[in-house]
Amino acid sequence: MKRLKWIELSVASTAAACSFFLGASAQAQTPTTYALTHAKIFTLAGAPIEDGTLVIRDGKIAAVGPNLEVPSGAQVIDAKGLQIYPGLFDPLTQMGLSEISAVNATVDSSETGAYNPDVVAATAVFPSSEHIPVTRAAGITEVLVAPGSGGFDFSGSRGVIGGQASAIHLAGWTINEMLIKRSVAMVLTWPTIQTASFDVATFSRKDKPFTEAKQDYEKQVNELTDYLDRARHYAQAMGHGGPSDFQRDVKLEALAPVVRGQLPLLIFADRARDIRNAVEYCDKQKLRMILAGGGEAYKVKDLLRSKGIPVILRPTLTLPEEEDDAYDSLLTQPAELAAAGVKFAFGSFDNSFARRLGQQAANAVAYGLPYEEALKAVTLYPAQILGVSDQVGTLETGKVANIIVTNGDPLELTTDVKFLFIKGQQTSLDNRHLRLYEKYSNRPKPTTGAN
Repeated sequence: MKRLKWIELSVASTAAACSFFLGASAQAQTPTTYALTHAKIFTLAGAPIEDGTLVIRDGKIAAVGPNLEVPSGAQVIDAKGLQIYPGLFDPLTQMGLSEISAVNATVDSSETGAYNPDVVAATAVFPSSEHIPVTRAAGITEVLVAPGSGGFDFSGSRGVIGGQASAIHLAGWTINEMLIKRSVAMVLTWPTIQTASFDVATFSRKDKPFTEAKQDYEKQVNELTDYLDRARHYAQAMGHGGPSDFQRDVKLEALAPVVRGQLPLLIFADRARDIRNAVEYCDKQKLRMILAGGGEAYKVKDLLRSKGIPVILRPTLTLPEEEDDAYDSLLTQPAELAAAGVKFAFGSFDNSFARRLGQQAANAVAYGLPYEEALKAVTLYPAQILGVSDQVGTLETGKVANIIVTNGDPLELTTDVKFLFIKGQQTSLDNRHLRLYEKYSNRPKPTTGAN
């Protein structure tokens, strides 16, 4: 027994020693303090710092400014000639929900049924998605993942209430490591008055009388109103009495924060009539609203400003809503909204072109949007609109260190991201696109005479 006890103690001591040295080794390999020196720093919380230092400690920005002392033991990165910005924020994607849109087994971006408020996007995110490293290599450090975003990659039914959108960092082994905020907004697709549809059976356009289409629209709005009324009654029951006093309904329970005004509705609507109807409905129901899509938001900009409703715009390089619209209506719209005082952000709405978020903003600059507004529309404004600006969006002491170091303007296509930090850790820029580029760039030339 004594010998067995001695063996147990020896094994435990050895294990503890190994654990200590492995832990020390891991800590040595993964610094917790960095100092980025001699860079031009765009904090977006004040004027740019021409020759500044940014200190990262334990995942947060510890200090930023000129002539800062480098902490002892910090890993120093000389960023002379480079520029530092907050990481870009894509406020509407399907990141981690859809891998290959044509392969159903890799898509989990929507649920069956019209009402799914209990669905949370974060629970379905695939952290090993190949879209994630491709996207972050373009300088995007955080995104909003939304069920049924209706982007290029989306397939399936959007329903009416798609579920809860989640904000995540684009690095981490598990969703818990990636999570910024589990529930940011409730996704809702606003009903439209559709007088025409496409009949797959006959492969032709099918028209419907306006009166009939309007009746269908009103029926959907009434169903939504009934659902919200039930959620209000359920929320009252939750606040008065114990669980035994009512039968639990997870869908109505998920809607309780919405009807209480604690969680905003992220409403998808593009046409001016639908936007106006959605705004008036939310005003009447006392619901907080964020507009997503907003293809014709410029036509109701005064209404949006008066109600304080922010907009997440679709990519600027998209076809206009109507065939008679000006070809550049989506390119000029951001400048119009900015001049009217409407807060907005640019979103990709999918995965395939999320990496071009910066260029979507740059296109709007070419059509009159002030540059600083464009930069904020992919950094600070998404964070403010989605309620996470206390964590990300600017380079300020105490905020999460999601940072990009570039050799130029992050909105320009020719700019390269040289260093990337997510949650204060230097993150790899390697990705599938880069590997394929290097593979085929180094392809051996065919020998003489080969076919």
